[in-house]
Formats: sequence, structure tokens, C-alpha cells
Amino acid sequence: MPLQTVEPQRLYRQIAEQLRTLIASGEFPEGTRLPAERDLAKQLGVSRPSVREALIALEVEGAIDVRTGSGIYVMKPRRKSASATPAYEPAEWGPLELMRARELVEGEVAALAARHAKRAHINAMASAIEQMKDEAASGIAPREGDEAFHQAIALGCGNEVLRDTVQGYWQARRGTLFERLGDYFENPPSWKAALVEHAAVLEAIRAHDPVAARSAMHEHLKKACNRYSASWRRANSS
Repeated sequence: MPLQTVEPQRLYRQIAEQLRTLIASGEFPEGTRLPAERDLAKQLGVSRPSVREALIALEVEGAIDVRTGSGIYVMKPRRKSASATPAYEPAEWGPLELMRARELVEGEVAALAARHAKRAHINAMASAIEQMKDEAASGIAPREGDEAFHQAIALGCGNEVLRDTVQGYWQARRGTLFERLGDYFENPPSWKAALVEHAAVLEAIRAHDPVAARSAMHEHLKKACNRYSASWRRANSS
């Protein structure tokens, strides 16, 4: 028998596959509630964020239903046709893993921007914050302004590799899994918190203080990750 190509899988996909197999075998029949994230993480020997990413993937597929305030329930299996489009890109990064990477990298990007950003870059950051305010005031998730803010910082850092890296993060941010996670945990209070955090980053960059800029960006992205990792009881209704 010819050898088959070995394809590395994201950890959340491995977890989702295990849960999918248990559902298919009848271990978790249709209509039953899955164990809590904490219990699944302990049984699988993985982190809770990885379990959450797997659950979001299964929900996007239609295998489970997240019921805010009640739990996560197994759905009736869908019939799959050979021509069906995948619910999400298999190579898509896990949203919470992406946020942790951003915290590490974008802290240094902000520090460099504090050293190298020109007036035009700083003006672009300020304009992006105003765009976020306008979007939030209109009841729209301020994602375009959010992206514009982080991209302006990347442009101002003076390093093209880091600029392209941040751009890659935002391309991944538009993935199906991240969008779905945002549907649950992005809301007016989270937008308001992000605006306050962005203002602190801008203030440090405007003051040309690399240490403060790095710290403010770390704080912002750590808090953002915590918001996406909050209890399902605090999630928006689906």
C-alpha cells in the first residue's frame, strides 16, 4: 500500500475529532449536554482555551449547539454531500492561540512604533480610534477601526517583516472560527474596554515611551484574550 501524506493538525482540530468520534459512537447521544470545558480539558490533558476552540469548530460544523446559560448540546448529525464546502478552513489558526501570539509580537511592535512612528502614523492611530467610536456608536462591532489601529502601529514600527506579520494576524482574524467566537463575546462593554486600552497604547506611542507602549499593548491583548475566554454564562445569546 502506498504511503499517505502526513498532514499536521491544529490541536483544536485533534480535540474536535475526538469529540466528533465520541458523538458518532453514541458516547454523547443527540440532545445530551457535553461535560463542562474544565472537565473536558482535564480528561483530554489539554488547556481550556484549546477545548473552547474545538467546541467553536464543532458548532460551526453544526455538530453541537451552544445554549447560553444552559450548556453545550449534541445536535442531530447533518448529512454531508461530497461537494459540501468545509465549514471552516482546516489550516485556520485557533483564535485564542492567535491572541496569545499577538500579545507577544505586537507588544514589541508597539515599542518600536514609540521609537520610530512619524506624525502621520500617530494621526492614523488617532483616526482609527475615532472610527472605532463611530462604529460602536452605530451599534456596529468596531472591527474595521480596530484593524486600522493595529495596522497603523505596525506601519509606524519601521520594520516591514513585522508589518506583514501583523497584517497576517488580521487576515487570520477574519476566519470563520474567530468571527463566531466574536459573536459570543464581543458587545458594547467589550468595545468600550478596547477603546480605553487603545487610548493608553496611543498615549504611550505619542509620548515616545517604548516601555509604556509595550506594557499597554500587552495589557490590551491579554485583556482581550480574557474576554474571549470568559465563562459561557457571560456570552451573548446565539
